[in-house]
Amino acid sequence: MPLSIHQASVPVFITMLTNIKNWLDKAAAEQDEAVLIAARIAPDMHPLARQVQMVSDTAKGAAARLSGTEAPSMPDTEASFAELKARCDKTIAYLEGIDAAALNAGETREVVMTFPSGAGMRFDALTYLTGYVLPNFYFHTSMIYAILRGQGVNVGKQDFLAHLAPHRFAPPA
Repeated sequence: MPLSIHQASVPVFITMLTNIKNWLDKAAAEQDEAVLIAARIAPDMHPLARQVQMVSDTAKGAAARLSGTEAPSMPDTEASFAELKARCDKTIAYLEGIDAAALNAGETREVVMTFPSGAGMRFDALTYLTGYVLPNFYFHTSMIYAILRGQGVNVGKQDFLAHLAPHRFAPPA
């Protein structure tokens, strides 16, 4: 059975947005929120808050482009963990409302992206999802994790892959 566009995108986005919310909870319990919101890996990289916004934008933008719908507008004004988590919740709610059939019908859609600079990219739907969206989504997700980890938040691989907890088992004796 082939993997559908919906299966390869929406559950992945929801899972990681949920994990990010949990990381922010852990961070709030351990570190100064104001410091973490502005923390970045390198001077020329975006800070934590912008990384969360970009994860949200990537997920909702992909779902909209592939389903032929309009993504909800979310101004990039979040300045607290509570606001970042609320943005994750809004993104998850939007993704949960996407019609799987409409998203899967986007498999033959051409996706054209134009950037503020005027440059752009043109993709077939599968290349857009697998070659642009998923790598971009995981890049910014990984930056959130790396920023938190680099600032001393006690997150580990188990937190990144927390959604796999139901699949764990004890090794044979």
